Amino acid sequence: MSVPIKSALTTALATALIWAPIATAATPTAEPGVRGAAIARPTETVTLSIGGGQMISLPMAMSDLFVADDKIADVQVRSPRQLYVFGKGPGETAVYATDKSGKVIWSSTVRVGANINSVGTMLKLAMPEAQITATTMNGIVLLTGTVAAPSDIEEAQKLVEQFVGKEVQVVSRLKSAVPLQVNLRVKIAEVSREFSKAIGVNLLNRDTTGGFLFGIAQGRGFGDIKDAVIPPFPTVDASSLYGLPAGSVSLPFNTSTGQFVTSQPTGTAYDLNNLGRGAGAGTSLGLAGKFLGMDLAAAIDLAEADGLVSTLAQPNLTALSGETASFLAGGEIPIPKSEGFGTVTIEFKQYGVSLAFTPTVLADGRISMRVRPEVSQLSEAGSVRLNGFSVPSFTTRRAETTVELGSGQTFMIGGLLSNGQNSSIDKAPVLGDLPVLGALFRSSAFKRAETELMIVVTPYLVKPVSQAQVALPTTGFRAPTEAQRLLEGQTFSGKSGATQPIPVPAAPRTIPSGDPALARQAPARSKPSPVPDAGVSLN
Repeated sequence: MSVPIKSALTTALATALIWAPIATAATPTAEPGVRGAAIARPTETVTLSIGGGQMISLPMAMSDLFVADDKIADVQVRSPRQLYVFGKGPGETAVYATDKSGKVIWSSTVRVGANINSVGTMLKLAMPEAQITATTMNGIVLLTGTVAAPSDIEEAQKLVEQFVGKEVQVVSRLKSAVPLQVNLRVKIAEVSREFSKAIGVNLLNRDTTGGFLFGIAQGRGFGDIKDAVIPPFPTVDASSLYGLPAGSVSLPFNTSTGQFVTSQPTGTAYDLNNLGRGAGAGTSLGLAGKFLGMDLAAAIDLAEADGLVSTLAQPNLTALSGETASFLAGGEIPIPKSEGFGTVTIEFKQYGVSLAFTPTVLADGRISMRVRPEVSQLSEAGSVRLNGFSVPSFTTRRAETTVELGSGQTFMIGGLLSNGQNSSIDKAPVLGDLPVLGALFRSSAFKRAETELMIVVTPYLVKPVSQAQVALPTTGFRAPTEAQRLLEGQTFSGKSGATQPIPVPAAPRTIPSGDPALARQAPARSKPSPVPDAGVSLN
């Protein structure tokens, strides 16, 4: 068929299509016995690349041919039963072929785009396990289907963008074959160091010279200065010593020396029994004696402490995309709470390592998540007493934030570096400021605390694994026998993390029809037959 014939057919068909809606609008309801208009929609879809073509063989000869938009696709007629369809520009159009009676013998929707025919082939080569369909629509390429992993969604979109060029927009509506589950690993590392030093001087002085008593006390009460107590001696008649009649004079008699005590000895007693009481942690040195004719007692308190605390918590938690997951590794402590009319109620407060997070997997495979890790410990510092109950305080490290990162990437969401110092001096006014001797009237204390804290999170897109790939720390653990415990001193046996038994299908077996157990379980049949039994056994 020549080009003029094609133009004539196109003009005739276009005229018919113009008048058909007018006739339809003029007769909204068909009269009885009058046949209504029939609407024929394209029954096939042809996808072409720009500059590409396809030959169509018709089931019967055509007489009319219609192309809705020849700027997108056009046709060339080779014979009444064959025609060529080729793409000219991006877009979508329709082609109809009818016979002499006006019956549609072939119709198709023609979609034209850049490299459309090769996109599907390219995706099958690059991602054979994926089921992806590329559809061109008004200058865009729509990707639909299912991929194996979330990361394949972004990879497929990048491949198609590079293949069709920058002038064509690629829209991805791909879905992952498995639910998007996120495993979050949090590391909370803390190092705390405290250093303290204290020097305390305690003095006790007494001066009894010249019949005047004078004393000085500095610091805590660590002892006492008092007169020496002479043990009592029995009184014996000493009249013979002075040539007096018997019973005239009686004196104490020292039985250890065998002599009469004619004068009471004098002395000073130093009591240091409370040397360490009230001194706290550390060492106390006690000194006592006469100094410059005075009775002097001193206690020197020396204390130094250096402590290091290291904490490492690694909670792991898995949740579905869009859902919230939380867990607590610790406990709950009862806290008394005062109510009205003198009543006391108990409420419980959690402590330990806790984690709560809500992940959301984005279209490009990245993970947006809101995470709230917390580490709390009981502390005596700051504790209070309420109605006879001691309520401890809590030392808490907490962070709450929202971050976005890829699977396997790590982010530090919290950090703390603290360095504090505290220095104090207790002294006696004026006396503590004296050079050299002022040190006897001063007590000093120094304390320094350093803390460094880091909270690091790492999310992973995960999927379930086989039970055989999971090794538990309790798998393989065995209690020791009496011989192992008594003779070898073992507290356990076995190897932790060994392969655990898993269920495996057992070989099928046939239960005879005359088995009494089977006869009790199943109703009688006219023609009994063997019953296969497929069970499971633990390997």
